[in-house]
Amino acid sequence: MSDDAQTTHTFQVDLRGLVDLLSHHLYSSPRVYLRELLQNAVDAITARQALDPTAPARITVRAGESRLTVTDTGIGLTEADVHRFLATIGRSSKRASGGGPLDGEQLAASRSDFIGQFGIGLLACFVVADEITVLTRSAADPSAPAVEWRGTSDGRYTISTLPGSALPGPGTKVTLVPRADGAEWTRHDRVVALARHYGSLLRHEVDVTDERGTVTRVNGTPPPWQAPHASPTARRQALADYCRRTFDFVPLDSIELDLPVVGLRGVAYVLPTSVHPSRQAGHRVHLKGMLLSDQAPELLPEWAFFVRCVVDADSLRPTASREALYEDETLAAIRDTLGARIRDWLTGISASDPALLHQFIAVHHLAVKALARYDDELLRLLLPWLPFETTDGQVTLDEFARAHPVVLVTQTVEEFRQVAPIAAAAGLGVVNGGYAYDRDLVHRLPEVRPGTSVVDLDPATVTAHLDAVDPAAELAAAAFLHTAREVVAQFDCDVVLRAFHPVSAPSLLLDNREARHERARGELAGQTDGLWADILGSLRSEAPRAQLVLNHLNPLVRRAASIGEHGLAVTAVEALYGQALLLARRPLRASESALLNRAFIGLLDHAMHEEG
Repeated sequence: MSDDAQTTHTFQVDLRGLVDLLSHHLYSSPRVYLRELLQNAVDAITARQALDPTAPARITVRAGESRLTVTDTGIGLTEADVHRFLATIGRSSKRASGGGPLDGEQLAASRSDFIGQFGIGLLACFVVADEITVLTRSAADPSAPAVEWRGTSDGRYTISTLPGSALPGPGTKVTLVPRADGAEWTRHDRVVALARHYGSLLRHEVDVTDERGTVTRVNGTPPPWQAPHASPTARRQALADYCRRTFDFVPLDSIELDLPVVGLRGVAYVLPTSVHPSRQAGHRVHLKGMLLSDQAPELLPEWAFFVRCVVDADSLRPTASREALYEDETLAAIRDTLGARIRDWLTGISASDPALLHQFIAVHHLAVKALARYDDELLRLLLPWLPFETTDGQVTLDEFARAHPVVLVTQTVEEFRQVAPIAAAAGLGVVNGGYAYDRDLVHRLPEVRPGTSVVDLDPATVTAHLDAVDPAAELAAAAFLHTAREVVAQFDCDVVLRAFHPVSAPSLLLDNREARHERARGELAGQTDGLWADILGSLRSEAPRAQLVLNHLNPLVRRAASIGEHGLAVTAVEALYGQALLLARRPLRASESALLNRAFIGLLDHAMHEEG
């Protein structure tokens, strides 16, 4: 096809379809319509004050049953501006070219002064209304008449000029006629709540007026990090009060945030209760006073899940929906800097406020452990203060290392449960390394406490404290041990008779890693069919079996070893095995649960017969 035969066409936009797209896929809720109107008003006032810094800066919202109006004292629009901006979807007056005294190039150059940057804000009003009227008068061209733009959700619009008296001064008045399904969003009480939610930190006056003329101011009180205070104590109290009103909790402490380079100020509040690391905190982010999001986890590093922030910034970049932060290099740098500020707070209280540090660690030790893994300075400062589960109870590593120069650490929680009673009785110092971060941190203890030795627990270390029994006692218990081996063989377990402390422990289940892996492989093979079962079967190894160790020092075990009745001996073995399982806190298989129930009922039945 030749160039002469080519023709140029423009896209045809289905406005109803576009509004449906906005309401269902871009915006999270119809309530954002008011945020878009407030945002446009703020940007218009910002543009007018670029011309005249003394110009008034007021936004008035009037909410009634049948309509809602938002009036601002901003720069307004000429008739040419209305044709250029309001009649073209996606064109924003903040980045247009050409125009009057404050033209598009000037606006583009100061684009960072504006909240809205996408040119689709007015369309959000069609989410709740079928008709929008914009009455505007330009401050840039005082001789220009007032202009009325009236648009409907089916894509039609009209433009007309009006005498200057239609709008007393420069500015813009936007009127919405809500649909029946959108009327709840324009009720006075709902509008007050939305205006306060989005605009509480706006730097211009925002009033909401009802049909009787009652005025409600939704802002005007500066946030506590900007307001003067009589003393540092008063400042801390004001910050805590703001947290209680905003997030509904009293913080453990408040960390002030100030990044002048990006115009960011605010507070990080330390949560008074522990939270799971996977639960991302919802931070409250304002952009030039306008609420951008109250669920912005990307503001801080993932490890800082123990704080919730409220910040106001000038240079953060919003997404197209203006409900989240755009992930770019600026946001990454801000995140790293705020993370460093929180880390500095931790360092500071470790040196100046031990009581607060203990209180913080008692609540958030998991967060500190996560951070200390990657921060050598914090590791040196805080590792000795962190609590760990040990054979001496829940103690700090510093306290534990003073009592045990050789620190043994398990790889799993199950291993710790198995060996803890024997290790404690034998005076061995064992730390449970099965929890997140714990084993890695314990192995770094020698960096903080030179001279301390950390060793992974070897099962042989524990079995070395299990004494063999007298051969005569072993022979006397042979029949019982034979029955016991038959009972527990179905669980890939063997039975041995040993003597160990504490005497109060009748039995112990020793199950090393290889045995656990083999048991898991066998369970998986039993749950699958066909090729997978064959593959898993071929992987069977000669791993040592688990061991049920019966304690010959325990009076109950010695009595059980002398039982002559086979049925009662079986029940006794099942009870001893079940009790060892429960002490190890190992997840029970269905067959093991059945064994426990059977043992309980068997012993109860025997006791009742004895009573009879």
